[in-house]
Amino acid sequence: MAKQIFDYQNGDEVKLTVLVKTAEVRQAKNGNKFIAFTFQDASGHISAKFWDASEADIAQYKAGEVVQVSGKRELYQGNPQIKLYSVRLATQEEGNDPSKYVEHAPETADDMGEELNDFIFQITNANWNRIVRKVLGDHKQAFLTYPAAKSNHHAFTGGLAFHTLSILRLAKSVAAQYSSVNKSLLYAGAILHDLGKTIELSGPVSTEYTMEGNLIGHIVLIDEAIVVAAQELKIDPASEDMIMLRHVVLAHHGLLEYGSPVRPQLLEAQILHDLDELDAEINMLTTAYQRVEPGTFTERLFGMDNRRFYRPEKGQGYPDPK
Repeated sequence: MAKQIFDYQNGDEVKLTVLVKTAEVRQAKNGNKFIAFTFQDASGHISAKFWDASEADIAQYKAGEVVQVSGKRELYQGNPQIKLYSVRLATQEEGNDPSKYVEHAPETADDMGEELNDFIFQITNANWNRIVRKVLGDHKQAFLTYPAAKSNHHAFTGGLAFHTLSILRLAKSVAAQYSSVNKSLLYAGAILHDLGKTIELSGPVSTEYTMEGNLIGHIVLIDEAIVVAAQELKIDPASEDMIMLRHVVLAHHGLLEYGSPVRPQLLEAQILHDLDELDAEINMLTTAYQRVEPGTFTERLFGMDNRRFYRPEKGQGYPDPK
């Protein structure tokens, strides 16, 4: 079996067939252009720089292309990267199907869809149940296949559904522990909170932000979809039910500076924000631990305040390094 990105250690000579996840054209201090690559395969992603790139190189090596690269794995400011020796487009014989180089959720779309339906049945408020079914139905296929982010957490095929289900499983435990929690509101908010990412993001392969994603963002996009669904279903958008549901979704980033137009002012809104943060952070750390040996530190994690985390020698339950 061919080696993947994280089969190599720092200092190893690298030869790989990978997907170009991102290819950003930048200008060096000497005025020459270079391409800041992010390469991806099923084991994860890694950065590389193509110095002194010509216009032909820039036109050829775009996001979504499969390339053959050679170089050396090294560390730069605590993060792994490939020092490129060469790069070229992969041939059909080498495997140039982009779908073969993306990470996947650890559960199938069918299994996640079935479990999601079980949670929807437990939303006993008729208005919230109808809204969830309508909005999710309009985006179901994308919801089950899209990542939850371009990078950082759950940035893999099916990551959006997997992240949502992880929050729902946590929410189930919280609701069982605290009788004051409105389970229907928490479940409805959890299912809807990131659904706008099916509009914000381009898809699971070489994920980019769409124009709507860049200029509006997933929180506002899903709020608009909720209002439209309410109008189509003849549910008053100004009713207390709808204002509460919209608030839980709108406040899920917690802080104004993180993109929420309001801070949480309902118990369920605060819980959803906390569970969203918890699941994202656990996923970032679990992924990082898979890429280092016991007794060493992870790379710096941008989504965790650029901190590095230590993987204990005798950690119980930690994933095996990839």
